[in-house]
Amino acid sequence: MNPTRLFDCIDWQLENAPLDDMFSAKEEGGIWKKYSTREVRETVDKLSAGLMHLGMGPNDGSIEGRDKIAVLSNNRPEWLMLDLAVQQTGAVLTPIYPTISVYELEFILNDASVKLVFVSDRDLYYKVQSIRDKVPTVAAVYTFDYLQEALHWKDILTKADEESMQKMKAHRQTIKGEDLCTILYTSGTTGFPKGVMLSHRNILSNVQNVDEVFDAIGIRRGDRSLSFLPLNHIFERMVSYIYMFKAIAIYYAESLDKIGDNLKEVQPTVFSTVPRLLEKVYERIMGKGQELTGLKKKLFFWAVDLGSRFELGKKMGWWYDFQLGLANKLIFKKWREGLGGNVKAIVTGAAACQVRLLRVFTAGQIVIMEGYGLTETSPVISVNRYEAEGRCFGTVGPVIRNTEVKLAEDGEICCRGENVMMGYYKRPDLTAECIDQDGWFHTGDIGVWVDNKFLKITDRKKEIFKTSGGKYVAPQPIENRMKESPYIEQMMVVGAERKFAGALIVPSFPNLKEWCTKNGITVQTNEDMLSNPRVIELFKQTVENYNQQFNHVEQIKKFELLNTEWNIDGGELTPTLKLKRKVIMEKYRDAIERIYA
Repeated sequence: MNPTRLFDCIDWQLENAPLDDMFSAKEEGGIWKKYSTREVRETVDKLSAGLMHLGMGPNDGSIEGRDKIAVLSNNRPEWLMLDLAVQQTGAVLTPIYPTISVYELEFILNDASVKLVFVSDRDLYYKVQSIRDKVPTVAAVYTFDYLQEALHWKDILTKADEESMQKMKAHRQTIKGEDLCTILYTSGTTGFPKGVMLSHRNILSNVQNVDEVFDAIGIRRGDRSLSFLPLNHIFERMVSYIYMFKAIAIYYAESLDKIGDNLKEVQPTVFSTVPRLLEKVYERIMGKGQELTGLKKKLFFWAVDLGSRFELGKKMGWWYDFQLGLANKLIFKKWREGLGGNVKAIVTGAAACQVRLLRVFTAGQIVIMEGYGLTETSPVISVNRYEAEGRCFGTVGPVIRNTEVKLAEDGEICCRGENVMMGYYKRPDLTAECIDQDGWFHTGDIGVWVDNKFLKITDRKKEIFKTSGGKYVAPQPIENRMKESPYIEQMMVVGAERKFAGALIVPSFPNLKEWCTKNGITVQTNEDMLSNPRVIELFKQTVENYNQQFNHVEQIKKFELLNTEWNIDGGELTPTLKLKRKVIMEKYRDAIERIYA
């Protein structure tokens, strides 16, 4: 079988390796409910036929003509079943982040002329209902959870009779790889969301071109994965298709807070994450290390110190190797058990991963494969490989096969291949701005080659700013380096059209509180800590130490400490946890003015 559409994954799995647990999630009573490949096939077909009975389909087959169906939901089996079912009708799934503001939600539903909306729970149901009168195209809202006052998604299954099933199966054969499959509105760090149009071929080419990367990990059919990154994001969705085409069972985490428990229960072989969550795992491990006493504590930090000196592909000497072997038996073995005990690789993307984390985890036999891509490229452009010679710390790895990458004169990364989007929905002007006449997609990221093999991202083109002295400053490398301090949780460099570079810093309050206790400083609140002269001196010293690694114009001359962590709900972070710089600059305008007062 040669798959040409994403929904072909079900037939492929049925033919090659049907699973008892194609999808699994915890339902009432805390029991894992498993959906076999055959059950998924039956449910998806009935849902497709039911949607067609409701009039959903491709209509005239044009991009504008195809019906749009939105989903706002946490990760769960119903999400992908809806995705597969909508594809089979020729309609277009438009996923929306559950955390979206009602203003952006209203914009997307109207921009895409959405006909049906699927939501997971009561809160999201009422979020959509609150703007129903402003979105005339929405005919109905269905819920995955059962609510007395709402239409339930399973109601649609009952509309699938023999006639509609036959019609759906015949129609399914007419869908082509180049047909529009989904519109993903990128949250973006500025302005209104843009609808990225991806075809079956765009996403499927990406699935097939990273095939060899996953094969090298040594995953077997029937192995398990844990899914917790939002399926609204193309990274987790594309990875889910890899799992389905490789017959890897997908287990859905209950919530971000329960990931630790779910890892131990599911014992996955592989999972994908973002650096921020890896940092949280590392901080939790380090926090537990701090609680140890005596010899146990000494051994713990001896192992971490060994790990922080680890180099890929470099001979460190027999004595280092002997010690690391010992550290793996005594300390890192427990780290691996904390991740379920079976993890062969963790794939990470969406932002830069701190090199110290990569060193320590790799030393502890936990392979982290950092990659790079954008929604517009379906998404993967490059990724570090499982084999040591295909990995390089601080880079996003070699480019994947059948994908071209070149660096423009100013260092901008340009990509060409079947993975490049069809364009922005209803915005040919924006499409023409980023895809040139030769088909090169201009990513907006600045990069360099390391050893003519590994791609390294140095900054975001639009984020580089000029000081009033006319000197350019790239904020990301400064932020990424300084966040290696255990006392800096989040940071944003400022200074556009100003005399010097400054920074807004959100401290790591648990680590800072521990430092205060050790140093005999009595504090009750975060504000107490931030106003303490010794704490301010600690941050001055920390910033000064890191400043030595940068040239004069990049050094942070002054900073402001903030007492609230930035998050998605507060609007300071995108759903993939990138800084919304404009929002933060507006929100903390007074703090920035104090820096330059």
